[in-house]
Amino acid sequence: MQKYDSVIFDLDGTLWDSVRSVVQLWNNALIDVGIEPTMNYDELSKCMGLTMEQILEKVLPFATPEQRDRVRERCINTENEYLSENGGILYDGVEETLAQLKGTHRLYIVSNCQNGYIQAFFKAHGLEKYFYGYECAGRTGKPKGENIRLVVQREGLERPVFVGDTIFDFRAATEAGVPFIFASYGFGDVPEAEMKAEKFRDIPELV
Repeated sequence: MQKYDSVIFDLDGTLWDSVRSVVQLWNNALIDVGIEPTMNYDELSKCMGLTMEQILEKVLPFATPEQRDRVRERCINTENEYLSENGGILYDGVEETLAQLKGTHRLYIVSNCQNGYIQAFFKAHGLEKYFYGYECAGRTGKPKGENIRLVVQREGLERPVFVGDTIFDFRAATEAGVPFIFASYGFGDVPEAEMKAEKFRDIPELV
């Protein structure tokens, strides 16, 4: 019998890297509210796994609440639209591996992103056909651990595993009571992880 019956994926740093695609959009949003556009790839990539509100607190601690609200609105609108048309950078072997996994496992996405972001990922890369469903903080208002649990309960998953690339993902999976696979090719470091995928193509062997 296979080890798990379903795989729940994080998105950023696990399925794709969208940071290079959106970093300029963040700088445009900062310019719009009168803040110096200092966002770069390294700074934004360190925020992957956080909610939009947490990212804004981290990168704009000096901004007023009004400025943060305006940056949030601008980034959400422009990111979803831009990524729908232009996509991000898929990690090597994503589509082939998803196709392989779908034959044996039910596949899902749970992310801390805004609503519309996962849909943009699907539209740009045509990968929706591999997934049974998804959930995100922007749609439920809940943190990732609760959304993982929500998907498990809603879909009746008996042996799920969560794949993510940051310590936040590890903590969310632990909170949800779901085993964790560390995507070490992504943005973070999770020394506590017992299972590790050094590349996306490693995942079928682990599940």
